[in-house]
Amino acid sequence: MRHGFLNRFALTGVTAAMLLLSGTAGAQQPVELKISHYLPPSHGIHQDFIEPWARELEERTDGAVEVTIHPGNTSFGDITRQLDQVRAGVVDMAHGLSGLPRGRFPATSVIEMPFMVQDADTASRVLWQLYQEGRLGDEYEGLKVLALHAHNAGLIHTTDTPVRSLEDLQGLRLRTPSPAISQMLEYLDATPVGMPPSQVYENLSKGTLDGTVFTWDAVGAFRLNEVLEYHTDARAYTVSFYFVMSQQRFDRLPEEVRTAIDELSGETLVAEFGDWWDKWDRAGRKDAEERGHTFIEVSDEERERWRERLAPMIEARLAELEDQGVGNARELYERARELIRQHSGD
Repeated sequence: MRHGFLNRFALTGVTAAMLLLSGTAGAQQPVELKISHYLPPSHGIHQDFIEPWARELEERTDGAVEVTIHPGNTSFGDITRQLDQVRAGVVDMAHGLSGLPRGRFPATSVIEMPFMVQDADTASRVLWQLYQEGRLGDEYEGLKVLALHAHNAGLIHTTDTPVRSLEDLQGLRLRTPSPAISQMLEYLDATPVGMPPSQVYENLSKGTLDGTVFTWDAVGAFRLNEVLEYHTDARAYTVSFYFVMSQQRFDRLPEEVRTAIDELSGETLVAEFGDWWDKWDRAGRKDAEERGHTFIEVSDEERERWRERLAPMIEARLAELEDQGVGNARELYERARELIRQHSGD
């Protein structure tokens, strides 16, 4: 087959048998499915993940499904509306950022605690396992969860101020993607500013932001290297994402279509994000290197200072999660740490 990661997953006998038995799949009007996401079509999530996933679904169902993708540059691309669009039936599936709008996935946000994970593969597998174990409560009630994942440990990128120590962060206005990261920045004496990724370039250019916390892939996708100069790799945080579908919509689909979606989702899909994110990050870093930017590696000694400063923040965040109805917040946090150790081989 022609589609990247999906080459390894050949059409199964079960799906093929269903299509042959139905007999009418090719003659019936195709099922139309809409997928939305908030990123530009040039981003790896569109090119390596969603586009091939959609085309493979069409191929596996022998044309019984037609998928239309609405990326971030369309009327369905608002980052804050991805989940609402699925629940309202405006689109059938959506890929979105768990932290926007804020407060929707408090249990899921446990994976975003400081210094929890350093790579997308571990973060994604652990988050998926927590979901499979039923530890995320009813956050995804009414949804068919196709995948949960997270990115490689992100960096702190700045325009004029190099960040080499805790003291360098004081007062810096940094774009933040989620409540957990906002709290982390506050405890590090920076000033978190929440805004969609698409607005970061303009605000960096105007000087209303001093920097942003992002992965390399996002820096490349939103052309932020044009206005950035310094990149600090503290390996302090990650951010989580969802890929979901309305459960009601899923349940109304023909059986062979449901089977094909299941085959392309869940653990099979989650296992791909580690390699994908490594690929996406390389492009953003290479661009910064070619521009002659400054790269800063935070020393182990300095990282320990950050950890000590953030210990009270973790306690405060767990208490906040409990206030938001995550009754097992501390147990969830410890289970996540245990799974991270298992997946990291520590």
